[in-house]
Amino acid sequence: MADLENTQEKVDKHSLLGKWRAVAYDMNADKGRLKLFWDSYFEKEKAIYEQLLTDPDEKVSGTVASLAEKYGIDVMTMTGFLDGINDSLVEPNPVETMTEETEVSLAFDKEKLYKNMVAADAEWLYGLPQWEAIYDEETRKELYLEQKKSRTVVKGKKIGRNDPCPCGSGKKYKHCCGRNA
Repeated sequence: MADLENTQEKVDKHSLLGKWRAVAYDMNADKGRLKLFWDSYFEKEKAIYEQLLTDPDEKVSGTVASLAEKYGIDVMTMTGFLDGINDSLVEPNPVETMTEETEVSLAFDKEKLYKNMVAADAEWLYGLPQWEAIYDEETRKELYLEQKKSRTVVKGKKIGRNDPCPCGSGKKYKHCCGRNA
């Protein structure tokens, strides 16, 4: 959450992205109203992804306003969508500074997009049937596991004071590399 707050400070509060984030992440908003806001957003987001994934190699681009019109949503919702997909694009859009007339692209990297959906725990997106035409079940499982494993921290075996030093000196850890630890 601190990362989001730091990012928000860098975004002009009067920019499209600043306005979107002010509404979407309003900590003082009524929780019920905020839930309705996000439920509505996720439905619209899902509909856009269903269209994009139907022809994943099509290079969709246009102004923020024209894309909002194309997908039947308002400019603020399109701003949120662009912010969400930006890390999955072949070439990121200037989301921090964009206006309604900024030319943007929705050309996405399929593998990155799938993994980012998994990372966001957005099953309603990575579980879309359109993915079946892009990747077979085995590939989707591999991508899913790769993403999940990439976020797993694996700790090495703890070295005890009296264990042999891992540097290979033959000394006890406490008399070798562990001396300064």
